[in-house]
Amino acid sequence: DDIVLLTKPVTLTEGDRVTLATDVPVATDGTSKPEKLLYAVSLPPVHGQIEHINYPGVPISSYSQLDVVAQKVSDVHDNSHGAGKEALR
Repeated sequence: DDIVLLTKPVTLTEGDRVTLATDVPVATDGTSKPEKLLYAVSLPPVHGQIEHINYPGVPISSYSQLDVVAQKVSDVHDNSHGAGKEALR
C-alpha cells in the first residue's frame, strides 16, 4: 500500500511550544492500524527541536501516530533569533 503524508507549516515565535495534533502531520498507509505508524524526524527544526512532553528538553528523532493522537509531541522553539514557519519532514 502507498503511504500518504500530509503536513502543514507550524509557526513558532521565540520560546514557543506547539503540541502536534492530528492535523499536523496526518499520515495513512492503507491499513486499519494507524496507531502503528511511526514518524522519523529527518530534518529537525532549524531553531528548536521536537520533544516528547514527558521528556522536556530532550530532542527525539521519531514518534508514533499514537503519540500525536495523545498530544504527547511538541515542536519547541529554542529562543534563538529567527522565528518562522517550520515544516515537519
